[in-house]
Amino acid sequence: MVSLFKMPLGDAVLTAVLGYAVVFLGLLFLMLVISAMGKLMSKKKPVPAAQPLPEERQATAPGSAGELKLYDTDPKDAAMIMAIVADSLGKPLNELRFISIKEVRDE
Repeated sequence: MVSLFKMPLGDAVLTAVLGYAVVFLGLLFLMLVISAMGKLMSKKKPVPAAQPLPEERQATAPGSAGELKLYDTDPKDAAMIMAIVADSLGKPLNELRFISIKEVRDE
């Protein structure tokens, strides 16, 4: 009895290589299409530079409340904490007064 699935080694290698090549070329084509679409979609219009405010309008924000003391806290972390508190309370940051921020560590 003859098996229908028997293939010489050379034909099997050629079929495998051609299969890999087709998949690779398909992926390459897909990558090029996605890259081209990304470039088309990301074209942004230039934004004009902001004009500085006149001198009389460059005063401090109303409601600013003096110095803030930081104890073992990075200024970036303190700014993030203040923004989170202001957002949670639903108030503008300049209406809140922070006296000090201290990092508490569990030891």
